[in-house]
Amino acid sequence: MLSSGQDRRRTAIREAAGWLALLESGAAGEREHQQLQEWRQAHAEHERAWQAALALQQRFAAVPSRLAMASLQPADRGRRTAMRQLLGLAVVVPTGWWLTQTLPLDAWTADLSTATGERRTLTLADGSLLQLNTATAVDLDPARRRLTLVQGELSLQVPSAEAMTLDTRFGVLTVRQAEVCVHQHDEGCDVRVVSGSVGVRPLKGLGLELGKGQQLRLSALGIGAIEPFSATLLSWRQGVLIAQDQPLGEFLEEFSRYRLGLLRWDPAVANLRVTGSFQLADTDRVLTLLAATLPLEVHWRTRFWVTLQPRTVSV
Repeated sequence: MLSSGQDRRRTAIREAAGWLALLESGAAGEREHQQLQEWRQAHAEHERAWQAALALQQRFAAVPSRLAMASLQPADRGRRTAMRQLLGLAVVVPTGWWLTQTLPLDAWTADLSTATGERRTLTLADGSLLQLNTATAVDLDPARRRLTLVQGELSLQVPSAEAMTLDTRFGVLTVRQAEVCVHQHDEGCDVRVVSGSVGVRPLKGLGLELGKGQQLRLSALGIGAIEPFSATLLSWRQGVLIAQDQPLGEFLEEFSRYRLGLLRWDPAVANLRVTGSFQLADTDRVLTLLAATLPLEVHWRTRFWVTLQPRTVSV
């Protein structure tokens, strides 16, 4: 059960998202701007949620910095019209999509986060190396040598013999003189040990030590089978996605994590085989390369709405 403080925080985040969507639509007038200002001033949690919403939206869509000013000036009719013409459906659809993709809401106010397609590398105070993959959020507690993976995927290298604790929704990891990659998703949490060994303690059942080159899945049911893993699964740390004779549908499921918007494909192309090393810094180019090497076509409805279909044969 959520505490009253947590409930207020989540309510404030949802309300901030609604205000931001209203401003983006261009339909907000002087009255709405004044109501927003009053809402922001009504409680400190409102202002924190507003600033968090702006920071996150700026990563996705480069919201003009003037929206973050302490006092918002009412938009005149001409600017509202121009904004509608400029953004149109491209604003409304990505905003709704963005709100669903950024759940859980705790990710909005996490200490560290990355947007879709973004990756970050940080050196922590103790010399540990932390890498965040696309759409990832992490909370830090340096005093307790503790990290919390709110959502997404990270790589953590701890050179010290003093343990670092990594909390996930499905269990707790203890990392010392080791490197581990962790991907948290709805079904569970995939844990891969790159070097050393890592203590794994599920929410239910007994824990174990996972060694170099081994992986397992933590879930609500406990610890899954221990298996070896391919180094290609870690290539995201170099900004690369590697496929080795992989079904295209499987490749696109992973690739879509790095691309904003809707990426769809006809089932007829899902079983095509793809091999290659693809740079994640330019996802448009990856789609172009796929079309050049496989019998498929890329249909761009908008920059953020793309469909892959079988290539038509002219007669």
